[in-house]
Amino acid sequence: MSQPSNPKSQSPKAPGAGANLDEWLFWLESIHPTEIDLGLDRVLLVLRKLFRRKPNARVITVAGTNGKGSTVATLESLLHASGRSTGAYTSPHLQNYNERIRIGGKDVDDATLISAFEKVESARGSVTLTYFEFGTLAAFVVLAEAGVHDWILEVGLGGRLDAVNVIDADLAIITSVDIDHVAFLGDNREVIGFEKAGILRPGIPAIVADMDPPRSVIQQATAQKVVLQRVGKDYTIEETTPDAGGLSVTLHTQGQTIRMPRGPLPVQSVAAAVMAMRILAPDTPISVIETALTNVNVPGRFEHLRHEPDLYVDVGHNPHAARWLSAQLQVLKCGTRKVHAVYAALADKDVVGVARTMAPIVDCWHLAGLDVPRGLSSEALAEKLDSCPLKEVFMHGSVTAAITAALGQAASNDIIIVFGSFFTVAETRSLLVISEVAPP
Repeated sequence: MSQPSNPKSQSPKAPGAGANLDEWLFWLESIHPTEIDLGLDRVLLVLRKLFRRKPNARVITVAGTNGKGSTVATLESLLHASGRSTGAYTSPHLQNYNERIRIGGKDVDDATLISAFEKVESARGSVTLTYFEFGTLAAFVVLAEAGVHDWILEVGLGGRLDAVNVIDADLAIITSVDIDHVAFLGDNREVIGFEKAGILRPGIPAIVADMDPPRSVIQQATAQKVVLQRVGKDYTIEETTPDAGGLSVTLHTQGQTIRMPRGPLPVQSVAAAVMAMRILAPDTPISVIETALTNVNVPGRFEHLRHEPDLYVDVGHNPHAARWLSAQLQVLKCGTRKVHAVYAALADKDVVGVARTMAPIVDCWHLAGLDVPRGLSSEALAEKLDSCPLKEVFMHGSVTAAITAALGQAASNDIIIVFGSFFTVAETRSLLVISEVAPP
């Protein structure tokens, strides 16, 4: 695990008055010696200068290996439908940093972010903060000044030592526990589960959406007398025959049945948000919940960007996420349809585990290079995957080049899935959504 680093002998000077958001973000990348420096001491020092007491809002903290963003977005929609005002903090972003902080479901503007950055910089003094820690404290400032009823906070990495965890949760959600970020969290589910369970607090309600949670999570919940709701025990999810409205999943809890859409989001994450809603706003009619669920979407989560051929993007980057993604593709693949995969990843990810999981469903692979820190070139990625049972394989210097090739090769009724990293999806969305120009 990364150890706290000593402050630099001379910190770079903060942006002055009139600096724009890009200038602030560039500066944030330079103020701490390491990108990740888990621990709460430094963040707490600055937090106490910013806030004399816990903000007057309910705090919902969401941790987990996968599915956090889907849970946050679903809970936002549900609470808004019940008449509550919400603020959400998530990470990372796809295109713009502003995506990380939402008030009432809308991204904050540059001026609001800059004002919050200025307040954090004024409060931190000589304390060094990482990019993520600084941004987390700025998010707290934005949410507090907005005066919203509920803060929905997504943990960045782990839970126990993540900057988000400096504020006590009033309700906690653990979406899933699997192996990722081994260098920081450990290489087995029990150790990782202990880190995730660090967001629990004595006596608070909590939801665990993992079908087979590690013993460490249950032990921590029991030790702290947490009021725990577990999938498969306190609520169940049932696959049903699709009806005319396209609703094919039902949630059963305490004698109630709630219909959920079978859409692009993991049903376990959606169900966890519904269970949280039953605790936070128990009088909300089921009809209101069901209607709100139909309006939830998360950019980059099995997002459909193009027809003929159908092109989807997904930010999944570990074997656990790949299992879910493979299952989604299996539903779509029928008859003569082929699946063409555009895959680009970071060097510290289990690319072999991901590829082996996806191999049975993918007919053709387009391996792409990522020109970002820790990004793998297509050659390096292909070398790592040499032992995997992959079908037809092509290599490309960039995600854009790989997408162009896949579109040229795929039949109109085929499926293209672009996945492997937030960077992979961001480049794809820039090409197909933001520029609104698709490759020929």
